[in-house]
Amino acid sequence: MAKNLKLKAARAALDLSQSQLAAKVNVTRQTISAVENGDYNPTINLCIAICRVLGKTLDELFWSEEQ
Repeated sequence: MAKNLKLKAARAALDLSQSQLAAKVNVTRQTISAVENGDYNPTINLCIAICRVLGKTLDELFWSEEQ
């Protein structure tokens, strides 16, 4: 699984730490780190929650042209 640089960039653009994003979506910082690093495939519910917090769509954060 590839790193999710779009998620990391969107989080950074809002000046949110991994811990802050994790608290907003009710997961651990380690979970956010694992998603960003491509070590964890999040559930659709987690993807939606992350998108809502970051103001992005699923396509913008989780769709890759390489798929």
